[in-house]
Amino acid sequence: MKSTAKESGSKLPSHVAIVMDGNGRWAEKQGKNRIFGHKKGVESVRKIVRRASELKIKYITLFSFSTENWSRPSREVSALMTLFTQLLDKEVPELYKNNVKVMFTGRRTRLSRSLLEKMENAEQVTKHNTGLTLILAFDYGGRQEIIDACVQICRKLKNQQLEFLDTEEFARHLYLPNVPDPDLIIRTSGEYRFSNFLLWEASYSELYFTDVLWPEFDEEEFDKALKDYAERERRFGKVK
Repeated sequence: MKSTAKESGSKLPSHVAIVMDGNGRWAEKQGKNRIFGHKKGVESVRKIVRRASELKIKYITLFSFSTENWSRPSREVSALMTLFTQLLDKEVPELYKNNVKVMFTGRRTRLSRSLLEKMENAEQVTKHNTGLTLILAFDYGGRQEIIDACVQICRKLKNQQLEFLDTEEFARHLYLPNVPDPDLIIRTSGEYRFSNFLLWEASYSELYFTDVLWPEFDEEEFDKALKDYAERERRFGKVK
């Protein structure tokens, strides 16, 4: 039986970020190639986005392609780019219909013109939607985001456009300054690390790790993570 976090009145996170790990290992267990695993992982994305919408969670950020993923075999990278392009064509109309707003975080200088156009179209088509905001971290790296913020700040300091710097001001120079930090970060597949994901934003996030591989992560597994979160007490460095 699925967890009933919403029905029981338990607290839910406003923003959930997920490191979707294990597609390749899942495929290898099935005797298939890694791309088969990535395609299967898309089904889990659909399930989690649908469940998050049902629960009225405000933001979901999915680690879709990291800056380090470019070092994978060129065949796999090419297949991932093709898959992502096809998914935008297929999924955006449904996301629009379901009142989901699509946003992207990460660099865009290394992406093809055709992919960029589809990303920009997804953002434009869904920008007025008021339900779940789905953020796809694509060509994203936490360290690079911090470096890019520092470059902007140094430029402003040099031009005397900035007089004071604190953590709040620094955060205004991140890729998505108007999106709240994640309350909960989930990582699948039994790995216990951030892998360069939301390094600044994760300062006070609750962490949830599961051995379940991403293609097997469904609504029930998502609800388990939410139930675990609801049972925690967040202090943010304070004493209660």
